[in-house]
Amino acid sequence: MNKDQILGKIEQIVGKAKQGVGEAAGSDTLADEGVSEQVKGVAKETWGNVKDAAKEIHESREEAASEEMDEKRGQLSQAVSDAKDRAKETIDEFKKQHTA
Repeated sequence: MNKDQILGKIEQIVGKAKQGVGEAAGSDTLADEGVSEQVKGVAKETWGNVKDAAKEIHESREEAASEEMDEKRGQLSQAVSDAKDRAKETIDEFKKQHTA
């Protein structure tokens, strides 16, 4: 949970309390302020949710890219090893053909 999500939830709670107090006291102004704070809190919490989602997507893509690079390094390493083995076989065959 990030700062915006937490602050948004707090604003919603405070707004709900103000609304309740305003309604109980017969103060439309205080009740309206409470509803307004709840709306701000929902917006802030939603913004925090968006930030979290973006962060998760970014981390997921970084992880996928890292895994892909690991796989490519492994493939390249295997190709180098295979080429080395083929070269050794060719050299050994050449030696056999040209030694008495």
